[in-house]
Amino acid sequence: MRKVAGISRWLHLIYLGNLLWAPIFDPATDWVDWALVAVVAVAFVPMYVLAWLRPDRVRWWCLVPTVVLGALATPFNAGAAVLFVYAGAFAGLAESRRVAMRWFVGLTALICVFGVVSVVEMPYRLWALLPSLIFLWVIGIVQVEWSERDREGSELRIRTARIEHLATLAERERIARDLHDLLGHTLTAIILRAQLVAADPARAQEEAAEIERTARAALGEIRDAVTGWRSASLDTELEAARTALASLGVEVVVRRDPELVIVGSTEHELALALREAVTNVARHANARTCHIGVEARDGELRLVIADDGIGGHAAEGNGLTGMRERIAALGGLVGRTATAGTTVTIAVPLKVAT
Repeated sequence: MRKVAGISRWLHLIYLGNLLWAPIFDPATDWVDWALVAVVAVAFVPMYVLAWLRPDRVRWWCLVPTVVLGALATPFNAGAAVLFVYAGAFAGLAESRRVAMRWFVGLTALICVFGVVSVVEMPYRLWALLPSLIFLWVIGIVQVEWSERDREGSELRIRTARIEHLATLAERERIARDLHDLLGHTLTAIILRAQLVAADPARAQEEAAEIERTARAALGEIRDAVTGWRSASLDTELEAARTALASLGVEVVVRRDPELVIVGSTEHELALALREAVTNVARHANARTCHIGVEARDGELRLVIADDGIGGHAAEGNGLTGMRERIAALGGLVGRTATAGTTVTIAVPLKVAT
């Protein structure tokens, strides 16, 4: 296609043949008329080539010089009015539609001026100007359409590249958050069970089997996270939270509205947020009880994790930062209070969650 376009651009120079009509058919032709044709052709062709090679320089390097050249040559050779057609094509190539139309109007006025002069001095020249007046608009408007299509195509390619870049960054962030949540939760569970083995050797076989099960499950979840296939269940995470905290001697109280039907994407993010919050309770809280609630209130679905431990004044880490990013993507908020333990409140609009 590019080769064909390049050939067609050279073929468009055939319209410079309009310069030959005057010296061929005018009986008063002398060498000066032929010299004018040669000068116009030699001066214009480099500007024509430059217009396609450097579209950013068309206005001052091609468009304006072509108009000046046409205005100087047309009084002596009416065929030189074809340069105004080329100028219209340049305007369509380099300018916006509105600016190009202004150029077309200006070039039309310039041709009309030469037409009026021709009526007074050489009426036959009017017929040489008329085709240029018509083709100025036809070719100019076609060039505007093609240029706008090319610009839109370029902008589309740029937008597509940006979207692909942002999608890549989002996927990297997703994998990073998922791996953080998975590894943080799993390694915490393994460490705690290893501590139980050290404290009570009689439970070694039972806890070793549980550690193996946890590690195998984590390995499968990590593979799913990397490939994007993993979808966490809120009910599964509630049960896992109950089991993990109970093994540490933490009493877990769960309140879940059984009538709430949560969409899969929201449930996945809430489940991972619950996992992160429970991991923090297990690591830092040293709590005796933990209350977990899932309910609808004031147009929001709220997931609340409250403990009576000592971790409330600890600085926020990457886990809570990732949790806020997940929930913010759903249009929700994450709140954290530190009075009498720690309470993490995750609120998502019901219209998104259910």
